Amino acid sequence: MRLRITAVATAGTLAVLLGLALLSSRMTGPLLVDSADDELRPALDTAVAAVAAGAEVRPVSPNFRTRVLDTAGAPADGAAAPELTPSDIRTLKAGVPVLRLSDSPPARWLGTVATAPDGAQRLVVVGTGLAGYDAARGAALRWLITAAVIAAAATALATWSAVRSAMRPVGRLRAAAARLGAGKRLPLPESRELRALAAAMNDLLARRDEAADRLRRFTGDAAHELRSPVASIRVQAEVAVAHPDPELAQEVLADVARESQRLSALVDGLLTLARSDAGELPAASAVDLSVAAADAAVRCAVADGPAIRVHAPPGACWVYAAPSEVDLVLDNLLRNAVRHARARVVLTVLTAGRAARVVVDDDGHGIAEEHRARVFDRFYRVQDDRARSSGGTGLGLALVAEVVRRRGGAVRVGESPEGGARFQVTWRTASV
Repeated sequence: MRLRITAVATAGTLAVLLGLALLSSRMTGPLLVDSADDELRPALDTAVAAVAAGAEVRPVSPNFRTRVLDTAGAPADGAAAPELTPSDIRTLKAGVPVLRLSDSPPARWLGTVATAPDGAQRLVVVGTGLAGYDAARGAALRWLITAAVIAAAATALATWSAVRSAMRPVGRLRAAAARLGAGKRLPLPESRELRALAAAMNDLLARRDEAADRLRRFTGDAAHELRSPVASIRVQAEVAVAHPDPELAQEVLADVARESQRLSALVDGLLTLARSDAGELPAASAVDLSVAAADAAVRCAVADGPAIRVHAPPGACWVYAAPSEVDLVLDNLLRNAVRHARARVVLTVLTAGRAARVVVDDDGHGIAEEHRARVFDRFYRVQDDRARSSGGTGLGLALVAEVVRRRGGAVRVGESPEGGARFQVTWRTASV
């Protein structure tokens, strides 16, 4: 960073100074010409006054050439013809100065028309050589370029030192971050900018530690949950192989099938959560929540189990989600309610403004207040032994919360008027 900043600052300074050097060298010539004009004008005024008075015209300085010409440019003072072209003569008659760069050295001429005592019109011109004109311009350019290079070098040194000094606290902060141990945080510097940077890094470290801890817990819980059905399948298979009994074969196969189904559900849930954590979202569309609720009630109904009643508003109730997400939420809520209900489960679909709600009530034992804050955590069970025996994986409600959250909705748990638990899911409605 120091090198980039120094390079940019130096290049910018050098470009500006070189531009100023070129501009200044171009201004050297006009300055020399203006100085010559300031000296020539008094001499021209003196010569014009002499011509008007009929007196002899004499140069006021040995460096000046004073000539009296007729209006055609021919000498009227008896001297040789001046080194002026017809174009120069016309320009001088108009009162405009002439700069002859082709002469050696370059010459500057001023002129004007004066009237002699006999009424004749005379062109009075005064000129001087601009000795050192080209040399002065070249020397000025060289000196100005040298000054620009020196100033750019000084800028580079100053910028490098300033950036190095400014970055030194950042380097100390980086070194402190490299030495940090697990759970440690950076000290907050006195500088307001660095304090904000350190605070942001501490927040990042806190989120990293929280994510790593959550990942460790999730990995441990997943391994523990997978161990149970795998161990059960393995034990039953080993017993069946070691002690073959045709009368018990069907029972062993049924147990293996049941544990395999539980293992498959657990793996599917883990894969769904992994995709969600990776930010993979299926394409969303408008889904009729009333139709999806009625279909889910049919899918989740269990023979000799609690009855599922569905209350939905007349007409369609469209929500913005993926159809698979709606089915996952409804299936998990209903199956959870069916597992714990005594006699009935009520599924209600409600609409209010730009939000739609799904309410699932059961008449089971409910969820105690101390468990409601964690019931949507992964692998959390209110009654561990009972949930295992009933086939739960501990991921259903976690999947519900994750799917609803990433679509901008919310899920809550409370007490049902039926006496059991009430789960409420809120989605935003979709226009069709």
